[in-house]
Amino acid sequence: MDILLNYKLIKPEKSLADFVYCFSSLQNLSNIDEAVIIPNGKIDLLFSKTTDNKLRILLMGLENKPKLAKSDVSNFFAISFNPIAVEYIFQQSIADLLNSGKAMTDNFWDFSIDDLNDFDAFCKKASQKIHSLLPIEIDERKRKLFELIHTANGEISIKELSEKVIWSDRQINRYFNQQFGLSLKTYCNILRFQVSLSHIKEGRLFPQLNFTDQSHFIKEIKKLSGVSPKELFKNKNDRFLQFLVYNKQ
Repeated sequence: MDILLNYKLIKPEKSLADFVYCFSSLQNLSNIDEAVIIPNGKIDLLFSKTTDNKLRILLMGLENKPKLAKSDVSNFFAISFNPIAVEYIFQQSIADLLNSGKAMTDNFWDFSIDDLNDFDAFCKKASQKIHSLLPIEIDERKRKLFELIHTANGEISIKELSEKVIWSDRQINRYFNQQFGLSLKTYCNILRFQVSLSHIKEGRLFPQLNFTDQSHFIKEIKKLSGVSPKELFKNKNDRFLQFLVYNKQ
């Protein structure tokens, strides 16, 4: 069946691009049963309107497995942050939020439920707030580390990263585990999985990236989505929200 999801995505202005991946809006969620969220390698700050018309603000950690979306949410606006924002915008570790999230105060960043009525105005207000939180300077090793990882779609060794950013592999792994609750290798696998979604969406059910073989490809896709590439392609009952809107990203 075709679900009339009202989905919008806005990329941030250049000055925010190191920290913000995108702003997104997803409406009509109440029309989907058993919606599934799959790992995207981003830190999501969700501003949701519940079915009883209340505001819920959640800071979500990284995911390394699929999870069910909350069934009492009808609409949401989201700010998807690049992981480096954890340290510089939120100034905290999210290691304990792996595959989970935490509720923020109802007036977090001075947002109210009325701000969920206009997506463009929401993005403008959020951008202004994030601008006010930008650090004067950041560790160039970390900025370059994420730039290299994302440019390579996760297909880069820790040895190569260590050499290019002049940061030991031990320190890089400690940074990932302490800040995000997972290893660099796991994070890179999530990015590779994300890129593979576009291939699966097009019906290419064999590895297009650096998987060992077809068996390894199926195993990795199943670990992160809960289903095989074939089942993900079919997307029965439109369960996989991110997969539904992937072609718009």
